[in-house]
This record gives sequence, structure tokens and C-alpha cells, in this order.
Amino acid sequence: MDYTVTVATGTSEYSGTNNYVYVTVVGEKGESERTVLDNPGLDLCRGAVDKYRVHSAASLGQLLLVRLEKERYWVEDNWFCRYVAVTSPDGDTLTFPCYRWLVGNVKVELREGTAKKLNDDTLSLLLEHRRAELQERQKIYRWQAWAPGIPKCIDAKSEADLPQDARFDNEKRSDFEGSLQFALLELSLKTLALKFGKSWDSLDDFKRIFWKLRSPVAEYVMKNWREDWLFGYQFLNGCNPRMIQQCRKLPDNFPVSEDMVQGSMGPKMTLSKEMKAGNIYLVNYAIMDGIPANVIRNRPQHLAAPLCLLYEHPESGLIPIAIQLDQNPGPDTPIFLPSDPPLAWLLAKIWVRHSEFQVFQVLSHLLRTHLVIEVFCVATLRQLPAVHPIYKLLTPHLRYTLEINCRGRTQLISSNGIFKRVVSTGGEGLLVLAQKEYKVLTYRSLQPSVDFHERGVTKLKGYFYKEDSMMLWDAIHSFTWGMVCLYYSSDTDVAEDEELQAWIQEIANEGFVDIPKFGLSSELKTREELNTLLSVVIFTSTAQHAATNNGQFDWCAWIPNTPCTMRCPPPTDKDAITMELVIDTLPDVSQSCMQMAITWHLGRLQPDAIQLGQYTEEYFTEPRAKELIERFRQELRDVEEHIAKKNEGLELPYLYLCPSRIENSITI
Repeated sequence: MDYTVTVATGTSEYSGTNNYVYVTVVGEKGESERTVLDNPGLDLCRGAVDKYRVHSAASLGQLLLVRLEKERYWVEDNWFCRYVAVTSPDGDTLTFPCYRWLVGNVKVELREGTAKKLNDDTLSLLLEHRRAELQERQKIYRWQAWAPGIPKCIDAKSEADLPQDARFDNEKRSDFEGSLQFALLELSLKTLALKFGKSWDSLDDFKRIFWKLRSPVAEYVMKNWREDWLFGYQFLNGCNPRMIQQCRKLPDNFPVSEDMVQGSMGPKMTLSKEMKAGNIYLVNYAIMDGIPANVIRNRPQHLAAPLCLLYEHPESGLIPIAIQLDQNPGPDTPIFLPSDPPLAWLLAKIWVRHSEFQVFQVLSHLLRTHLVIEVFCVATLRQLPAVHPIYKLLTPHLRYTLEINCRGRTQLISSNGIFKRVVSTGGEGLLVLAQKEYKVLTYRSLQPSVDFHERGVTKLKGYFYKEDSMMLWDAIHSFTWGMVCLYYSSDTDVAEDEELQAWIQEIANEGFVDIPKFGLSSELKTREELNTLLSVVIFTSTAQHAATNNGQFDWCAWIPNTPCTMRCPPPTDKDAITMELVIDTLPDVSQSCMQMAITWHLGRLQPDAIQLGQYTEEYFTEPRAKELIERFRQELRDVEEHIAKKNEGLELPYLYLCPSRIENSITI
């Protein structure tokens, strides 16, 4: 009996191999001959799809596995296999997805592409295959506590310690490492950095680093950053749109009187009336209180923990009406108002934006997307075999996350990383801030519908982030529900899936064990619980990450709008604020250059990006699963069209949550 075996090699750089590769087809009635993949000419080249004939003494019956073995020839040459397809003598073809690297002298066995839960397998050979695969993965992917009170992460000192399957492709690695160097050179940092500690001469001088790295939004911000309406707009649609909440009662430590803000109200309007009407909002940076500030080149930096009161004005939109820069009111903690001297009001707003930089980068971006998703990534690799439907569903949304997080820990937030060099929460402050956030982090807050309701912002006008998030959440939630119902016909199926239960137990009891208020159960009892969790994972790794990451250059490139550090303490006297104080407080030349370079590097569109819903690696082979994926893509196209129409004619369009601009996983 002759079987036709089709072998597809990866398309990225260095995917091909000149090593020996052997294939064996395993069926319920036996195995084929072990056959070397060696046609005349070149085999297993990058992007190649090669066909081979494999002989068996008799029919193998139902095909169960394909065994691939790679052996060194002269020099070691890793190989990336996309899939193997086997056509039987009667013409039936089955596909065996692989999508992994074969490194060294290695043997792997591939399951046919039909997704199967543990209870769907009855043959001892297939049950043993599942068990052995997980045992091997659990040796490779291990948990590690990065710091107390922080979600656990992958046990790897750096990205070099990760297995090849978790690493960037060569093209991705080259682009990632080259783009930051490009940014630094474009800004002539090597020359400017010689002026260590030197302040700019004026606000206009910040334009000197703005001449090549730019974007339409960044240029708009540069021209309009002093405007109160743009300051308020950023709480809705900037790079940290999750902080604003409705204010029905002023905090006890924020003694704003009716008279203070009357000038910001419309005629016949008062603070109490507008608060009762639901038009007053608050952004409270209490989490910044008590965070130790960084010391950069022997000079202490400074932090604040502001409270900012905002009013949804019927004509001007969301505008700030009062700012207090410390959580403790008193004679040295004035409440800044729009009626104050212009420089006093401007510096107060700059201090709020400085706190915004810290919270956005460390909490909203790094911790609430990158590190939360890493828990699901490690648990998925340790507890779900490749044939499991939930593994197949989530794997495309976890691509490259382990490497980018390892790079973040070693290059961005380490003791000698970029944060320590230029950011006011660098060093000890970053860890303390992260630990404070995780004391209050909840699973519910990762669900946008719950989050918007609990913050009281469901009726806030011009909140494009909210509107687009809900459209994407509904599309994702519908897609995952279809997948859940396809493979779980009842709640009982969910409860009885031992691998799924081991997965959620490891997430709750291992990954988030030190997060006291997270509130994720260690068991899944219903299809709806599973569906909500899957929606959270996919939404967080795609839309939520895009909302916080993709706009950082737009909103941070003009340094005075969102400074990474402050070199003088918060002002205590409104009348003593001069332009010289403002300039001396803002980042110096070298800090400004580094901020611009790193936000461009991290916020730019990735050249190898796979957009949301585009599953280039086909883990699912069933027609019904493929139909659900195509329906999801159509829903995303509808969302894209709706967002495009909504933004037509807008002076400042909000495009971060266009599906075509959202990556399928956290890769940067």
C-alpha cells in the first residue's frame, strides 16, 4: 500500500533544512516504513511543499499519527514544519498540523487536525500521546515568580533561554533589534546625549527631536497640547483610556468648592447639579501615592499622585476644572483651576500627564495586558495538548508573547533597563507600583462591558475607545461562543474535561496565586464561564493591547504632553511658577530623546503583524470550525467599516481599534 505524504516547510527565513528527515505514518493497524524525505533536487527548502511516496506492507486502517524524525547531516540545521498531509490509497486526505521547530536530533509525533477533547479519545495510543506531550512540555515550560505580589511568568532569565518555538522568527528579531537603533540614530541621540542633564532652552526647543520621527496625531498634539479640551480628550481616547470614572460625590481628600469651579460651568449650572446629572468625572492617581521616585545620574526625580476633576461641558466637551497634585490636601497642596495664571494651570496639567505616563506604561500596558496574558500562555502550553480545541483556539493569540515579555523584563524594566535610565518610576518604584496594582486587580475589570458599567461611563460622549471596544468584544464573544458550542455540547462536557480543569486550576492557583482580589474561579462549570474567559484572553491580547500600545508615540512624542519623568517637585505656590521652572521640571535633552525613541519603537506598526482574525497557521481542519472563523472575519470587516465611517471628517480620528490595525497577539 502506497501513501502520498505532503510536507510543507515554513516560509520564514532559515525555515528549511539540509538535515535528514524521516517520516512514518501510524495507523490503527500498524506503521508504514520509515522513509527518508529525499526527492531528486532540493527538498525541505523555505516555503516548499514537497510530495513523497511512503510504502506500507498492508493497509494501516484509520490514520492516527505522523512521526517525523530529524537527524543531523554534517552540521545542525533546524527545520520548521508547517504541516504534513497524508493521502491514502483510496484518495482520502488528512492534514496533520505541526507549526513547530524541529531542533537537533529529535522525534515528534503529530495528531490529525480534528480537534479532540480528552473524552473524545479512546485508543490507548492516542491517550498516551496526549500524556507524553504534556509531560514533555511541562519540563520545558516552567513557572517562575518574577517578584512577590506579581503574576508568575515563564522560567527564563532572558529570551535566549526560551525554546525555539517560543522565539521570534529571524525577520522579527532583526526588525525588533534594528528599529530601536534606527530611532536613536534618527534622533542623533549619540550627539544629543553628550549634553547629560542639560535642560531645553524653551518649549519650542522640543521640536528639535521632532523632525523625522512623526505622525499626524503627534503633530496635532504638538500644536494643540495646551488646549483643555485635548487634555480631557486623552482620558477618553489616548493611550490610557481606562482611568476615567463618573463622580457622584467628591472624595473627602479633594475639597473642591462650588465657587472654585463655577467659572467652568454653563449659566445656571452648579457643581452639585452637574454631579447629580452625571456630568462630572474624576481621574484619581491615588495608586501613585507613596511610590519611591527614581534617581537618574545622581539626581532625584519626582512623582505626584494627582486628582483631576473633569466636566462634560455641553459645548466644549470633556474639560478639566480642578487639579490637586497630592492625595493630602493642605496649605502646600493647592487646587489648580483654569482661572489660575496660565503657567500654573499648564504645569498642573503636565503633572497629571506625567502620572498618566507612569500608569499607562507600567499598569495599563505592561501589567494588565503583557503579564496577564503570559499566565494564560504558560498554562496553555503546560496543560493543553496540541489537539485540544482550546489550545488550537488560543495559540495564535499567544504568539511571541513569551519572548517580548522576557525582553521587557531584561531590557525595559530591569535594574539597568530603559525605565531605570529615563523614567521617574524606574527601579524600585516600578515594582512597588506594580504590586499595588495587583492588590486591586480583578478579573471583572478585564471584561469591558463590566468595566465600563462599574466606572459609570456608558453614556460619556465621544468615548470612541468604549464604543469600538464593545463592538470588538461582541464580535470576539460571539466567535468564541460558536467554538465553545462546537466542541462542548453541554455544561457537563465542560465540567468533565479534565485537561481543561487542569488548565484553569493552574491559571488560578499558580499564575494568579498572589493576586488577592483577582476573583477567577479555579474551576469551569459552564459553557458561559468558559466563553467569558476565552473572550477575555483574546480581547486582552488583541484589542486591549492595541488600545494601550499603538498610540503611545502619538501621545508621548511631544514630550511636554506626556513626560516620562519630572526633575523638580510638584509646585506648592501657584504664583511662583515661571517658564524657567516648567523647563527645568520637564525631561532633559537625553531623557526626551530616549522617550521619543522608545515610544516610536514600541508603538509603530510591526512589519510582520498578523491582524486580528487572520489565522495564518491553520490549526483547525474541520469545516464547521473554518466557517466560524470566516464568520468572525466578516464581523471584523463590518466593525472596520463602521469605524471608518464614524471617523470620516473627524479632525482627530480614533483608529487604534480598527481590526486591520490590531495584532492577533502581543508581539511588541
